[in-house]
Amino acid sequence: MDEQRGTPDEAPFNDDLEEAPSASGAAPGVGRIVLAATPIGNVGDASARLIELLGTSDIVAAEDTRRLHRLVTALGVDVTGRVISYHEHNEVAKTGELLDHVRAGKTILMVSDAGMPAVSDPGFRLVEGAVAAGLTVTAVPGPSAVLTALALSGLPTDRFCFEGFLPRKSGDRNSRLADLSGERRTMVFFEAPHRLEVMLRALHERFGAERRVAVCRELTKTYEEVIRGTLRELLEWAENNEVRGEIAVVVGGAPEQEPGKPEDHVAAVNELISQGIRLKEAVAAVAEEARVSKRELYSAVLAAR
Repeated sequence: MDEQRGTPDEAPFNDDLEEAPSASGAAPGVGRIVLAATPIGNVGDASARLIELLGTSDIVAAEDTRRLHRLVTALGVDVTGRVISYHEHNEVAKTGELLDHVRAGKTILMVSDAGMPAVSDPGFRLVEGAVAAGLTVTAVPGPSAVLTALALSGLPTDRFCFEGFLPRKSGDRNSRLADLSGERRTMVFFEAPHRLEVMLRALHERFGAERRVAVCRELTKTYEEVIRGTLRELLEWAENNEVRGEIAVVVGGAPEQEPGKPEDHVAAVNELISQGIRLKEAVAAVAEEARVSKRELYSAVLAAR
């Protein structure tokens, strides 16, 4: 869930795709792409399937080969296939080449730095290309910062949305938050620790001081911490503490608005009528939007005349 990554140092792995041997023994035309979730902090969360595929896949496409090297070293895995770097700076150029290897029957394992590839991480272009080409794509599920933060937040989990990183520029950020101001679902964001205070202040200004929020830091790691409270309380906390580590912010959805009285919506009905919409259709549309009785709204419109 790192926001920014430079071009990784590709040592100590060989990035030569043309000589990649087939470790799976798959016949030409029956290759596949496997998206595999990697630990978001605790290496003990690596699944048995991930470990097996790291040792048997023909090609391992890694967001950062240095991080992959640390992971396989910690797991004691011997990577027998070719390892290449596949990140935001080169995915456009390398996607076609990888798809050619799938067509040739090879198994490509796609891993990001942490969590599930293609979710706020490289991998989407590869999946998009494979789907368009009719190639096989599957996944090895596992750790997810989004779901872990959501589950630990103490906020409603029955309906939620993932918003990733908010825009850096204040104008773009405010525009995005304006679009989300009425969002009823719980929202999950990522944020860099040095910009957390700015983010919480923007949320405070747009959503109000009493909106419930949870800041989840260093999930599954030694210093895991979840701070829960209102936006007012969490902003005060961020202002007075040096925040470090990987951050996920979970924000409660907008509270349900109490429906107004039918007579409060007469003007909206008349506005639709002035646009050429029939009375009954206008009443039905406004009543559904405002969550008021159609019969009572209809009566209020007639009474106002």
